[in-house]
Amino acid sequence: MNKPIRVRFAPSPTGYPHVGNIRTALFNWLFARHYGGSFIVRIEDTDVTRKVKGAVEAILDGLRWLGLDWEEGPYYQSQRLELYHEAAKRLVSQGDAYYCYCSPQRLEEMRAEQVRRKQPPGYDRRCRGLSQKERAEKEAEGITPVVRFKTPLGGQTRFSDLIWGEVVFQNDTLDDFVLLKSDGYPTYHLANVVDDHLMEISHILRAEEWLSSTPRHLLLYQALGFKPPQFAHLPMILGTDRAKLSKRHGAVSITEYQKQGYLPEAMVNFLALLGWSLDDKTEIIPRQELISSFSLERISRTAAVFNRDKLDWMNGVYIRSLSVEDFTQRALPFLDSGLPLEVKRPLSIKYVRQVMPLIQERARTLAEVAELAQFFFIEKLEYAPSLLIGKGMSQESATQALGAVKQRLERLEAFDAESLEAVLRPLAGELGLKTGQFFGELRVAVTGRTAAPPLFQTMSVLGKERCLRRIEEALDRLHKGGI
Repeated sequence: MNKPIRVRFAPSPTGYPHVGNIRTALFNWLFARHYGGSFIVRIEDTDVTRKVKGAVEAILDGLRWLGLDWEEGPYYQSQRLELYHEAAKRLVSQGDAYYCYCSPQRLEEMRAEQVRRKQPPGYDRRCRGLSQKERAEKEAEGITPVVRFKTPLGGQTRFSDLIWGEVVFQNDTLDDFVLLKSDGYPTYHLANVVDDHLMEISHILRAEEWLSSTPRHLLLYQALGFKPPQFAHLPMILGTDRAKLSKRHGAVSITEYQKQGYLPEAMVNFLALLGWSLDDKTEIIPRQELISSFSLERISRTAAVFNRDKLDWMNGVYIRSLSVEDFTQRALPFLDSGLPLEVKRPLSIKYVRQVMPLIQERARTLAEVAELAQFFFIEKLEYAPSLLIGKGMSQESATQALGAVKQRLERLEAFDAESLEAVLRPLAGELGLKTGQFFGELRVAVTGRTAAPPLFQTMSVLGKERCLRRIEEALDRLHKGGI
């Protein structure tokens, strides 16, 4: 690569950034970082009727959250209209484009007729050969024209795609596409060609859906006398059912994943494997290794599959790799918003630090932390009294067991995990119970759950006073016979 690598992420703010958009951004970013190049952000906001409020902020926030920093931008195409007008006028003056005065109604009727005749849709080129007199008459009627490209009627447009190899399009399959709309805004085709040239973009990495637009862009590059960049069209992303990715598969805004408690480093790792691989087995790849290993040669032509279960698994792996302090700091906002209102705020950071290691192994997302840790923070537990009576136990034996636990704990001075285990493990045998039965009942009494973190560590964090109070409440439930 004998010229500087310059790539761009050029989203349209017609919606919030979903995984497909961000996967494209990530591949461009990795490519730029691998070669020490520049990653440029350009907002293609020329479709004013479809622009969604807040979309630009969501796009930029999504990039920042994932750590995809940029060297230049964001540029806004809406602030560069003069450049596109100049290019359109030039193309008209040199005979490579023309003014089209066809009304939206006429175009709609034309397309309906093409559908009826089972013809491929496309402009019928009615205005391509208008004389100067005919154009003057149209303008006298007050019609604001669009500018269309005069696509060659024969021949081929071919190019070498860095992923797909040699690609050939017959020019007679391309219509005379619009360059400049009647509202003065350019179409994607014109604006991106002009900008990619002026911004000296060396490589265009974009979604496979744009492959069929590439011949149009190459014809524009040629007509404008610009040297085209190299193209690489990224494979589609499908759901696990091999259908086009949709919201039901997980194609939601990237900011939704942030709200749902996914770690940015896990998202980057997961998205990088949607169409690219290090080898045929490695799944967990740190960011620096992604940068050093990334290459277009490892991008597959086969459609990538978005598997939400795999993302959950991967996020869990990354959560378990965090230090306790890091996990605590990241989980704190989710705890604060997820715990019941009855829990006293502000939360004690010291207490949260004690709780977090106990649930870190089980959390797949940060959003699960509040539910997993809730019994550490609430005062009154809700559970069915029948859960206190394990398999092979009776109400009487369950009551006896908890009564014995209460007596032992009241005499216990040190309330750490080791001391608790030393006192309670032998007690099971004394009571004639299996440890599974005994500890199962005790777990329900102190946590309200049949599955919880390691029992003795949990009791130690809950503290002697709270454990004794909960055991007394459990005994009360047993005495009331609410089984």
